[in-house]
Amino acid sequence: MGDQQIKALVLTGYGLNCDGETAYALEKAGAVADRVHINAVIDRSVPLEGYQILVFGGGFSWGDDHGAGVIQAVRMKNSIGDRILAFIEAGRLVIGICNGFQTLVNLGLLPGFDGDYGQRAVALTANDCGNFRDQWVTLAVDAASPCIFTRGIDRIDLPVRHGEGKLHAADDVVDRLAADHQVVLRYALPDGTPAADAFPHNPNGSLLDIAGICDPTGRIFGLMPHPEAFNHPGNHPDWTRWKEARRRGEGKEVPLLGTTIFENAVAYLR
Repeated sequence: MGDQQIKALVLTGYGLNCDGETAYALEKAGAVADRVHINAVIDRSVPLEGYQILVFGGGFSWGDDHGAGVIQAVRMKNSIGDRILAFIEAGRLVIGICNGFQTLVNLGLLPGFDGDYGQRAVALTANDCGNFRDQWVTLAVDAASPCIFTRGIDRIDLPVRHGEGKLHAADDVVDRLAADHQVVLRYALPDGTPAADAFPHNPNGSLLDIAGICDPTGRIFGLMPHPEAFNHPGNHPDWTRWKEARRRGEGKEVPLLGTTIFENAVAYLR
């Protein structure tokens, strides 16, 4: 696409509440981000075809009534499901963050085995700890994953804030996700080694410590942590420690920002 502007559509409405910081992170990454109400996409007053990135953002769509992401998935599948599939077939990118990830698995866009974007094979269910988790986690990235969004990243810190983030699926589905390198992100210990289901490093009990998956093309990506919420070093809880280390001349390196995930998307499309 050369130097053409990369346009991202960030869904808003009905309880979604991370659209502002998501649009900000995308703008920092070099995209033009529009916050668009779901109804405007459904009634075609804002054409989906005018964008290269579609973002299902975080929040509590429809209050998570009937399950997180369920109502949003049903409404969008029944109204614009064919347009979403055409968007994907055109080689464009889709990212679902937290509630957006829950919507993607309910739509069947993930895991997308064999190009089937209508089969629901994965669930995101209630955290094993029994409560909502609002914390920072360390994530290890599979370097062999086809995921467009995580290229060049081996480890990253991001915040989670969810009550239903445990990825659950049949054994054969989980095995295939791992074997095909569709498990993009895993919860890890601070040194990057596997969390091995240890709480709170794995905050929800997700199988295989899975925090994010992609489809076989790497162009559809869903994750529970919030990359848009780490758009400045000062967002990180260790920021003051880094400042103190620099003051002492130790020069502690600041980890990759979550905006790197969006920068990868923009770079791929360009």
